[in-house]
Amino acid sequence: MTRIDDTFARLKAEGKKAFVTYVMAGDPDEARALDVVKGLPTAGVDIIELGLPFTDPMADGGTIQLAGQRALEAGMTLEKFLQFVRDFRAGDNTTPIVMMGYYNPIYSRGVDKFLVEAKEAGIDGMIIVDLPPEEDEELCIPAQAAGLNFIRLATPTTDAKRLPMVLQNTSGFLYYVSITGITGTAEASAADVAPEVARIKESTDLPVIVGFGVKTPETAEAIAGVADGTVVGSAIVSKIANGESTEDVLAFVKSLADGAHRA
Repeated sequence: MTRIDDTFARLKAEGKKAFVTYVMAGDPDEARALDVVKGLPTAGVDIIELGLPFTDPMADGGTIQLAGQRALEAGMTLEKFLQFVRDFRAGDNTTPIVMMGYYNPIYSRGVDKFLVEAKEAGIDGMIIVDLPPEEDEELCIPAQAAGLNFIRLATPTTDAKRLPMVLQNTSGFLYYVSITGITGTAEASAADVAPEVARIKESTDLPVIVGFGVKTPETAEAIAGVADGTVVGSAIVSKIANGESTEDVLAFVKSLADGAHRA
């Protein structure tokens, strides 16, 4: 049982849906990013997706790409990312952290070394968007053996033939991408998402969390109402990019969390 598993068990017992946020580690700098991340649990966040910046973020929309550039320019590295998690864990040993990023930095560091460090730092799971199920031996299976959840993405184009492969070695939760395309673009629609979530749930007992295109408390509530929870990323990262105060960013996050938890 990871912190992610524990969190979903608790939420189920409470009859609540999960609210998950994405922020980029080191954006716009380490100190400011850490202030925001430390405040997320108090603002109602159940699980934190923490982005590791990468120079070629092919799945990210403009908002997240720019966040990654700011973080890289401010000096964020994989080494500093691990320390960032340790700094968060110094004050919070409960809230799950999911590392979201790309395989190259992990490969460069060495998978075995990275997994030991990630577990020690307090990372609970990973979403590595450029490693398909065909490459599970690379990282997914070693990560599971190390006690880390490996979380997969499913999309509107994940058909009945592909879905079993996506689910095969997935743990923690399944992240359903509500729209085709990149992050931070179209608005998610609960009417479109509901039948897709139902279809996926016929094949798995994993929680299904829906992200991409969730920007308001109303949408967070609607999407969480047809899934096991929702993710908001670009809308929060945009507030950070605009230079809003940590207090204002966290107030916005709380409004989203309240929406998701009303579902």
